[in-house]
Amino acid sequence: MERDGGQVRQDPQAAHGVDVLAVASVAAYLAAACGLLYSVSFVVVTRLSSPLGIGLSSVFLMLGGLLGTAALVGLYERLRGEVGTYLLWVLGVGVAGAFAAVLHGGYDLANVLHPPGGTTNLPSAVDPRGLGTFGLSGVALLGFSLLMPRTSELRNLRNLGLLSGALLILVYLARLIILTPSNPVVLVPAALEGLTVNPLWYVLLGLALRRASTAAHPPRA
Repeated sequence: MERDGGQVRQDPQAAHGVDVLAVASVAAYLAAACGLLYSVSFVVVTRLSSPLGIGLSSVFLMLGGLLGTAALVGLYERLRGEVGTYLLWVLGVGVAGAFAAVLHGGYDLANVLHPPGGTTNLPSAVDPRGLGTFGLSGVALLGFSLLMPRTSELRNLRNLGLLSGALLILVYLARLIILTPSNPVVLVPAALEGLTVNPLWYVLLGLALRRASTAAHPPRA
């Protein structure tokens, strides 16, 4: 903030408040870490200790879903000047899927801390068979990727997003129809998505948002 002839001039960069792209970039990196840790907890740790694995996977699912919403807002900010109105719809679907993941993780964590009497295989009322966590999130990833401009800067993010979205929808359908997590039709795409594709997509998203933030707010000499 500077004074010019008795008047206060606002710093142009400060006037924009929070750098959405920079914050979303950090959120994307953290979402990648949470997604990877969720998959490791669910696939590996659960085999060694079911309560510990479910508890850890529930926490990482909640954190990853919440961080994912911040990352998707950054992606919306990055793309909104280049694509049409449907981007807003895609953001809404993505945020809905992420919040479903948060609720799903909270539901599972509550059951681990205070197990209900008896066992049940009923679907979660807040996210039946991963409708939001996998289904809506997959639709959102496909939507974002299809709307991305075909530039060299976003090509890898776009292509990996198409693969990730397709795998997420496949995981949802497999869980809905086959149900058994150990079935290869469920386990293989879930492991591929959770251990490799989705974390890598979030890392690429973080890098893209960081570049966009640097371009919008170049360092001052």
